[in-house]
Amino acid sequence: MTSTGSDDRGWLRAVPADGGRDTLLSRAGYRAYPARRLSDLVQGRPPGVTGSQWSAASRASFDFVICSADTGRPIVAVEIGPVASAGSAEQRAERLKDAVSAALGLPVLRIGSPTLRAAEHGRRLVEYVIDARAYAAGGAGVTATGDEPAPVGFRDILGRLPDGRTGPVNDLGALTRAAAVEAYVAGRLADPIVRGLHVRWTDGPAQGWSWVQVRPDVCLIERVSVTEHRFSCGVDAARLAEDLATVAVGERLRAAENEGADLLPRAELTAQIVALSQRRNDLVGGFAFDHLCAD
Repeated sequence: MTSTGSDDRGWLRAVPADGGRDTLLSRAGYRAYPARRLSDLVQGRPPGVTGSQWSAASRASFDFVICSADTGRPIVAVEIGPVASAGSAEQRAERLKDAVSAALGLPVLRIGSPTLRAAEHGRRLVEYVIDARAYAAGGAGVTATGDEPAPVGFRDILGRLPDGRTGPVNDLGALTRAAAVEAYVAGRLADPIVRGLHVRWTDGPAQGWSWVQVRPDVCLIERVSVTEHRFSCGVDAARLAEDLATVAVGERLRAAENEGADLLPRAELTAQIVALSQRRNDLVGGFAFDHLCAD
C-alpha cells in the first residue's frame, strides 16, 4: 500500500499491537484490528475542528482499521453496514466523522449494504483489499509492449473455482454463483444465472447491483455501495461493489429469504435499470449495461 501522507502531518498515531491478542489478521506487511474508535487513532484534535465536533466524532468507531505492521500507523479505516437514510441523525454523524477523518488525513473505506455485516464479512473483505493493493503495487507501471498482453488485473486472475470450473478466482461472488445453480436445480430459482451491473457516480460512491430470478416475474436483488475516501481498493471500486452485491445475494439464498417485500417484480427492476441508464451523464464512464434495459 502506498503512503497516505498522514505520517507527515503527525496526527495519526501507532495502534499498539497488543501482543497479537486483538489482531484480526496479519498479512503482507499489514495488521488489521477490529472496532477502533476515532480517538484511538489520533494524537489530538486537529486544527479546524471545533471542540464540539471533536467531542462527537472522536467517540465514533470504525469496524476495522488496517495499519502498517512496521510503524503501526493507520492506513485506512473500514466500515460495513446499512447506508444511513438521507437527513437522519446517523447520516449527520457519518458526515461529521468523515469531515474529521479528512482533517486528520485518515483514509476511510465504507461499504454500504442492508445485508453485509462486519462480523460475518469483514475479515474476507479486509484480506481482499490488502491482497488487491499488494498485487496492484507489484504491477505498478507495467504495460503491454509489442506482442505482450496487458497484465491481468487482480479481479481477473484465472484459476480453479469451488465448483471445479476455471474462472476468476478473485471474484468474491463465485460461491453465490455456484449456490444459485444448486438453488435452481432444487427448484428454488427460476433461472440459475446471477446477473448484475455496476456504476460509479460522479463525485459519489461506486454502486453495484446483483439479482437472481426467484420466479419468472420476480427477482431477489441486492445493492451495495463502495465509497473510497482518499483511498484505493486496488481493484475497480464499481466492480467490487457488484461482487459484494453478489455476495449479499448469496447470503439471502442461504437464509432462504425468497419470499416477502424484499423481492422486486421483474418489470420494476427493468424500469429501475432504464431510469439509471437515463442518468448516464451523472456517471463516470457512462452506462455500459443498455442490454439489460429490455425486459
